[in-house]
Amino acid sequence: MKIILVSIGRADELAYKALIQDYTSRISHYVDVSWLVSDKEEIILKQIKKEDYVILLDERGTKLSSTDLATKLESIQNQSYKKLFFIIGGAFGATKELIDRADYTLSFSQCVFPHMLMRILLTEQIYRAFTIIKGEKYHHE
Repeated sequence: MKIILVSIGRADELAYKALIQDYTSRISHYVDVSWLVSDKEEIILKQIKKEDYVILLDERGTKLSSTDLATKLESIQNQSYKKLFFIIGGAFGATKELIDRADYTLSFSQCVFPHMLMRILLTEQIYRAFTIIKGEKYHHE
């Protein structure tokens, strides 16, 4: 399975870039991962195929613990999807088309975060999920 991390908005700001790259690199030890950043949602929607799984990040979504996210991620992997998209919506939220396409809507908080901070949170939580799945010592309960 390949994970595509999507952010609707501007490219990386230098202050956050190193952390985003660090966690993305850590994820790459477990699965093929890449970023797609675009300010045009239609470009992103064209990349998503019918057989792909889409998780939309939105403050109105389902809140999961880190271990529950790991379970969700492992379940998606076991269903043999070729691609898993995690999508961070635009500054004004996701359009109806994107909301309708999402297979699952995930919330990290009821708060709204800046895009760059959300990219860090997302990559860290995906990395954490893989360490939980693999039984590694990164996550502590």
